[in-house]
Amino acid sequence: MFATNGATFASILPWYPVLKETWGLSDAVFGVFVTAMAIGSLLSTVLPAWAERRFGPRPTVFYGTVLLALVLVGFGLSDGPWIFALLLLAAGALDTVVDVSQNVTGVAVQDRLGRSIISSLHAFWSLGSVVGGLAATWAAATGVPIAVHLSAAAVVVVALAGAAVWMVGPVHQRVTGVDTPPGAQSEPPARDAGLGRVMVLALPVALLAGAGVIVEDVASNWAALAANQLAGVAVTSAGAAYTVVLAAQTLGRFTGDPLIDRFGRVGVARTGGLLIALGGLVVVTAGEPLPLYVGLALAGYGCATIVPSAYAAAAGIPGVRPSDGVTAVSWLMRVAMIVTSPIIGAVSEVTSLRVGLGVLLIAGALVTACAGALRAGPRAQSGDSAV
Repeated sequence: MFATNGATFASILPWYPVLKETWGLSDAVFGVFVTAMAIGSLLSTVLPAWAERRFGPRPTVFYGTVLLALVLVGFGLSDGPWIFALLLLAAGALDTVVDVSQNVTGVAVQDRLGRSIISSLHAFWSLGSVVGGLAATWAAATGVPIAVHLSAAAVVVVALAGAAVWMVGPVHQRVTGVDTPPGAQSEPPARDAGLGRVMVLALPVALLAGAGVIVEDVASNWAALAANQLAGVAVTSAGAAYTVVLAAQTLGRFTGDPLIDRFGRVGVARTGGLLIALGGLVVVTAGEPLPLYVGLALAGYGCATIVPSAYAAAAGIPGVRPSDGVTAVSWLMRVAMIVTSPIIGAVSEVTSLRVGLGVLLIAGALVTACAGALRAGPRAQSGDSAV
């Protein structure tokens, strides 16, 4: 489920330069158009939680993925930027719906297993992004028509998502008192909570998640530019900086689950915050490629478990349905994704990119300070109580 979601959006990203050139868009105009996906995510509001409760998490993941696949085909057939922007809006809203239900499913499976797996699930999202991005890059470089490539990608994504939903089997949410592991106490049924109350209860976890995605935003939008401007890496090779962060994050997510089982979510998150701050310090002081890459790798590894752990904690907020908690954290986290790059750009314009990337130090401090929010909730790892 996670890998197909990552591959879906990675299949379109390498085509952006081609579409931008085809439509003759300026950098500024194109930058406005691509924010449509984030806007669509914010406009989804309570839709993800409603869909999960109305249809169940597995059907929501599957049929949401089918709709995303149709949007993917639409990208290939779009003949202008306005249709493209509308499709991005739809994709952003659908992605939030699928994201919430796949995380609810992942947490339910994690509860059933009795050990942490959520970080590894998010690692497969990263791997899916890598595979989808490589396939799209190859298609664009070899002259495969965009409509053909995206249609083929849509078929593969739907087939794999269908197989994943079938393999997972029925998902029972522990919060309803069903599927309680042996020896565990049954939890009281969750009740419908008002949107404002859910947002307040989820805010500490959302702050932590928002700090974690700052690193991802820096990697996506600023890592290559930092490699070029701060460390003198050639423009044609600067993209390696993003790969460094993604590779470190993927490694951190695969190794994060055993660490969480041993030390608890809180301890791992606090250590991750320190690594993010240390990596940010190395990045803003780097003048050569090697230290810059080391700093980015430290930040990528440090942020690896933050968002997965935040989703797991959000699904266990007492008195709140798992889908409501995850939806609230997902929505608030995307606000952070929207504002991070404009802030970095504005600060860099007035001062320098080095100063702008100091946001990594702030992100690391926030993660360290807010890590205690992961302790709350019935699904907190047992090791957290001692941290």
